[in-house]
Amino acid sequence: MQKVNFKDLGLIDYKKAWDYQESLLNEIVNEKMKNRDLPVEQQFPSKHFLLFCEHPHVFTLGKSGKQDHLLLDDSQLENNDAVFYKINRGGDITYHGPGQVVGYPILNLDYFFNDIHLYLRYLEEAVILTLAEYGIIAGRINKLTGVWLDADDSTKSRKICAFGVRCSRWVTMHGFALNVNTNLEYFNHIIPCGISDKDVTSMKQELGYEVNMDEVKSKLLHHLSRLFGMEFIY
Repeated sequence: MQKVNFKDLGLIDYKKAWDYQESLLNEIVNEKMKNRDLPVEQQFPSKHFLLFCEHPHVFTLGKSGKQDHLLLDDSQLENNDAVFYKINRGGDITYHGPGQVVGYPILNLDYFFNDIHLYLRYLEEAVILTLAEYGIIAGRINKLTGVWLDADDSTKSRKICAFGVRCSRWVTMHGFALNVNTNLEYFNHIIPCGISDKDVTSMKQELGYEVNMDEVKSKLLHHLSRLFGMEFIY
């Protein structure tokens, strides 16, 4: 079991959380570089982190995205109390806001597995298993990263959790955003993940009631721990 430092940052400015992730990633990478020159018995064990948080209204565009997938200009962003960032993860554009569980694993995959596709599948599976505990049946769509409802019916399929990661020297950052009690109106201001023919949903939308965020986080932690072999340090 790998020991993983867990922190719930609460509601935090997006740029502040991004900078914090970068600092943790750099700390782990620097340790890896030092270990290269040391005998195995003298090497430092790697640190790992998992951050949970919510963000004030923000749209983020990944390296492979198109800026015209943001449908607001600067004044409209301001009118919607939102900000916009181009960032260094994969994927296209997405929205983060209150009522969303955002997870940022900063893991040294050398201690898990060196397979970024498997890493994404495990993150998806943790979300799928969490949703199943609420009676929400979710799955995957071939060639479309994320967790979807009615995944097998292209006329009904809708995304409930988006993913976008960065991996540097097999250390990860960024992660996933699960719509729990999210204001879905904000997704109307973008072409989510660059996909124009599929809707976005939330747990609240599907269940018809506001969901306890702490309970969702607890279930996510349980499934992440089991799938990855993690022991969380709080």
